[in-house]
Amino acid sequence: MGDVAVGARSGHDGEENRGRPVETAGPAADGAPASGRDSGTEDGRVTDEQSGTQDEGVGGTPPATPPAAKKPRSFWKELPILIGIALVLALLIKTFLVQAFSIPSASMQNTLTIGDRVLVDKLTPWFGSEPERGEIVVFHDPDDWLAGEPTPDPNALQTVLSWIGLMPSADEKDLIKRVIGVGGDTVECKGTGPLKVNGEALNEQDYVYPNNTPCSVDDQGGQFKVEVPEGSIWVMGDHRQNSRDSRYNQSDKHGGMVPVKEVVGRAVVIAWPMNRWDNLPVPDAFGQEGLQSQSSAAAALSVAPQGLALAGVVPVVWWRRRRVAPAETR
Repeated sequence: MGDVAVGARSGHDGEENRGRPVETAGPAADGAPASGRDSGTEDGRVTDEQSGTQDEGVGGTPPATPPAAKKPRSFWKELPILIGIALVLALLIKTFLVQAFSIPSASMQNTLTIGDRVLVDKLTPWFGSEPERGEIVVFHDPDDWLAGEPTPDPNALQTVLSWIGLMPSADEKDLIKRVIGVGGDTVECKGTGPLKVNGEALNEQDYVYPNNTPCSVDDQGGQFKVEVPEGSIWVMGDHRQNSRDSRYNQSDKHGGMVPVKEVVGRAVVIAWPMNRWDNLPVPDAFGQEGLQSQSSAAAALSVAPQGLALAGVVPVVWWRRRRVAPAETR
């Protein structure tokens, strides 16, 4: 019967059917069931596949069993993996992007108060960016500025939080101040002020602690005139009469300067407590044209890598456009 089914499908009859008229196959045409694998069977199989039902397959072969759906892991089995990924991401963010620091003293009041948590941008220094005047920066203690200060003794939770960057490390001796002068600047204080940078007086009333004078009249460092060497910055606290900053560390090995390599990053926002949320922009006092013109050499150095990159890219782009243009005109 298999041969007959094949002959019916292929349109070829056997020797016994040679010469017979086509209508002898009438029973099948009249709707009677045909034996074997006839054209109706194939049409039905195609229809079943289109309608999404399962049939017995060709020649009675059982259909392939679909693979069983993989059972998802339970939440408790995935939780350690999620925690591990979160810790790795937090460590990468702390190392390369942003780190949180707390404010332990009043040296930056009222801009920053005791207990504030600030987020420090650590990404831009990786691309060659250097501190600019007016920015608030966190930096490693350059030469025992924190001598005599008590060392905190964190508990286990604080140690973990500091490791992932949610709290400052007790082992790191870091300070936070405002950048007043950069490489090539001359910074000076006479009498009670105003503070001058490159001969330009700064209007500091927007950020200096109320009732403080910009300069301190004392013989410990409050009166000064210094030139900031390249690769260093001069920093001061906003609470001028309560800040042990560059003025009062001029006897150290850096002359009160902070090497740029010791800068962790720029404080960009107050993140905690919630009622203190705010960004930390550069004050308008540092946007005076006189300040910028005096340090044009330093500014040129800071943009040199970007300028060199642009100078190198432009000829390449021009060359590629010249090569592509003829092809487009053909």
